[in-house]
Amino acid sequence: MAAEPDILEELRRLRARVPQLTGALATGADGLVLAQDTPGVDPADVATLVTTARGLAAQLADVTGQGDFRELLVRGVYGYVATYAAGHGAVLTLLAQDRVNVGRLHLEGRRSGARIGELVDTATAPPAPRADPATPAKSPAKAPAKAATAARSRAPRTPRATTTATTTTTTTTTNARTTSDS
Repeated sequence: MAAEPDILEELRRLRARVPQLTGALATGADGLVLAQDTPGVDPADVATLVTTARGLAAQLADVTGQGDFRELLVRGVYGYVATYAAGHGAVLTLLAQDRVNVGRLHLEGRRSGARIGELVDTATAPPAPRADPATPAKSPAKAPAKAATAARSRAPRTPRATTTATTTTTTTTTNARTTSDS
């Protein structure tokens, strides 16, 4: 794949931004290693396990109505394994020490996952059709301001009830006895 050097460079920049990372691995959705920076860890073994765990996490998210898979975090005694969806065709997995700031890990992991997703999706996109020179060129359609997102699988939330103040006078008279048991 043409994007491999760019993906490897992104993994190295990510490890520089988060010093507590002990490894970073980008795999295709099929489990093949695209790029890795995982000293001391077999990337093929990790890729196989990540593919299985991602599949289970995606199933769990779907069955519970949480939508498409975004990320998975596993905490062990010695640290974390964080897996992020990277576009349509890749997964980013990060290995981190136990003392990592998990918020920072998520922030940087999501950013790098988006960047790697762009690289992989661009590299795997079919080539654009060539224009026929005999056909007059049409002006390109204006792109929408915001990309359309996939429909969520969960039901929308119901709006909260709002109260408005109205002036109404109601007089209620009750004849009630109050008794107490002693």
